[in-house]
Amino acid sequence: MTDHVLVTDDGAVRTVRMNRPEKKNALTSAMYDAMAAALEGAGGTSPVRCVLITGVAGTFTAGNDLQDFLKAAMGGEGLGSSVIRFLHALARCERPLVAAVEGNAVGLGTTMMLHCDYAVAASDARFQTPFVSLGLVPEAASTLIAPALMGHRRAFELLVMGKALNGEEAKACGLVNAVAPAGQVEAEALKAAQRIASLPAEAVAASRALMRGAPDAVVARMDEEAAEFKRRLVSPEAKVAFEAFLARKK
Repeated sequence: MTDHVLVTDDGAVRTVRMNRPEKKNALTSAMYDAMAAALEGAGGTSPVRCVLITGVAGTFTAGNDLQDFLKAAMGGEGLGSSVIRFLHALARCERPLVAAVEGNAVGLGTTMMLHCDYAVAASDARFQTPFVSLGLVPEAASTLIAPALMGHRRAFELLVMGKALNGEEAKACGLVNAVAPAGQVEAEALKAAQRIASLPAEAVAASRALMRGAPDAVVARMDEEAAEFKRRLVSPEAKVAFEAFLARKK
């Protein structure tokens, strides 16, 4: 476990908090494993009835940690086993997922919303997926879920063209449920999580399962995207895009 992810249970609500503010909550392999374990541990006979995912210091997540990402890329790992574990945990999580988003939600910070049952964002939150601009492809089964949620054209704009969305725009396309002022987002999301947790647990689980369907198709798309992601990492397009990106970071 890493102190960059804090997992706390308050009654029937589990809070999973990304806690690396000095790096804008950029996600490391250890953080992915810790978050996956928190989701996996909320199933079965666990008293947890809802999971809230949030960040700290006005930042949800800046996406993948650059050093971890480059290490996985150069090592031929693709997304990496820790990321895949977390993605599968999202798809197979047995409890409702609620998100509270302030600040930047980059890459998986955005595609994670597609697996949440309820999400609250700050009006000035920023959702963005830079995959294609880096010569890569989207992940988290976003190529399956996003078009179904918001239509092909909006999904194309978000996932391929990389258009950034603020909180209101994210709500308008169905990526989040509600918008709250900065500083009140987590409180509003917690209210929703507590409300969900207070409902009859078996009825919630059955209703959610009927709405979401079996996770197999979602997991299969995740794996398909991951395979293409791995191929794209060694493509000439990705090489040029990463060289340009790293030059801007210097």
